Amino acid sequence: MERNYDFLVVGSGIAGLFYALEVARINPESKIAIVTKKGEEDTSTNRAQGGIAAVLAKTDSFNAHVEDTLTAGCGLCNKEVVKQIVTMAPDAIKDLVSYGVHFTKKEGEYSLGREGGHSAPRVVRSADLTGAEIERALLTACREKSGQIDILRDHIVLDLIICESDGKKVCGGGYVFTEEERSFYSFYSPVTMLATGGSGQVYFHTSNPKIATGDGVAIAHRAGVSVANMEFIQFHPTTLYTPGRWPFLISEAVRGEGGILKSVDGRLIMEGVHELKDLAPRDIVARVIEKELRESGEEYVLLDISHRKASFIKERFPHIYQQCLNRGFNMTERPVPVVPAAHYSCGGVLSSLAGQTELPGLFVAGEVAMTGMHGANRLASNSLLEAVVMAKHAAIVSSDFAKKTDISSMTPMIEGLASSLKYPSEKVLLAHDRRQLNRVMSDFVGIVRDVKLLDLALKKVQQIKSAIEDYYFATPVTYDVVELRNLATVADLIIRSALMRKESRGLHYVEEFPNTDDAYLKNTVIHGSIKKG
Repeated sequence: MERNYDFLVVGSGIAGLFYALEVARINPESKIAIVTKKGEEDTSTNRAQGGIAAVLAKTDSFNAHVEDTLTAGCGLCNKEVVKQIVTMAPDAIKDLVSYGVHFTKKEGEYSLGREGGHSAPRVVRSADLTGAEIERALLTACREKSGQIDILRDHIVLDLIICESDGKKVCGGGYVFTEEERSFYSFYSPVTMLATGGSGQVYFHTSNPKIATGDGVAIAHRAGVSVANMEFIQFHPTTLYTPGRWPFLISEAVRGEGGILKSVDGRLIMEGVHELKDLAPRDIVARVIEKELRESGEEYVLLDISHRKASFIKERFPHIYQQCLNRGFNMTERPVPVVPAAHYSCGGVLSSLAGQTELPGLFVAGEVAMTGMHGANRLASNSLLEAVVMAKHAAIVSSDFAKKTDISSMTPMIEGLASSLKYPSEKVLLAHDRRQLNRVMSDFVGIVRDVKLLDLALKKVQQIKSAIEDYYFATPVTYDVVELRNLATVADLIIRSALMRKESRGLHYVEEFPNTDDAYLKNTVIHGSIKKG
């Protein structure tokens, strides 16, 4: 079955929703589809606690925010991209407010928090549930445009529709599957926006929602688009340690308000490690915790903010306080146990600030993209900011592209996809499952890496990837198989990228190469077939 739209948006987090709203504003006669594989609110955005970094205080400056971002990025940030995004932050906040987002204020001014790596308070927030508030407001705004914006839940994109136009490959939309209806659709559109979020589910321990399976990166890579800096996986230092339960992230803002990291026997583990101590960048804090756990044999460290007044903690962190209490920990009375978990990918589909990729008609925004904003390590609360600014730029550029593009003149090139839509009687046994893939990545491609273990991980993952690919093309499609296929593709890209960088920089720490090397002061790019062609 075929469906036609002017804009196809894949993903319903902050990047996808904001993009759709901006496109609708610029093109009031257009038809926009937002395709999301689960419910509209099943996004990483909905879980974001901290907020959006923006220079709003008179005591702060754009230069300071830029320098903090560049310092965290360990030399790999694109300075011009950083400058543009940072200087647009105040306008991004205004845009979000115009769409109904309510941020916390104190005495008429935004209540600004401070997080790790920031030299000043500049995190605009909505209590400690900023992402949920943004998701609520943007979804409401999109639903109010129901005649123009269609939100299609429980629709998963299998692959991009690659077309030929004037002898060149272009993106003409996406092949979409609904598991409940067992229906396949060809969504044709002159513009496709991938805003699918991150890849945290490739790891065993992650703060990401279950939908974060790297779909956008895998889809784009299979279409021949280059990816970059996939080795830089940010592990959030503090997720609540509750074995057998879904991980709960404890915002960096807790340390911003005086939270202290301690060993189980009470030592201050960040003392003497970094000038910012507990507010050091995430890569440093995560490695210190990893080292402490390896040397002590303990399974967690402690995060202590119980020295602050209970009334302050409950007012500043109402959601975190309640979630900890639900799990048996009263953070106003004693420290809570925490461990690092995979949190954010600084790499992704290579793109411009406006989300343009090597494949005409394909745009990306948010965590799925690699613009150079984050370099080798993301500064806290810069991710939601990047998503909004990218989406705004992309809406302008892609609107212009759509006006110049005639989708009817494109000829689909469907080789390699049709077999995945068939139902043969013979099934191939799947040798490795998702849990095994997660274990390989967590055990061999974690916070501290070893070249020999990376080589071993690559062999294991490529075996899994091959088996999953065979299984995918030989059996009826299910969401689980599609996600596993994408996870294996992303895992392969992460390990290959890690092996290419023979140094330690930011989030990529290799025991054999513990120092930075200027020979690797560049992005790690795995070129796709479009670039090679």
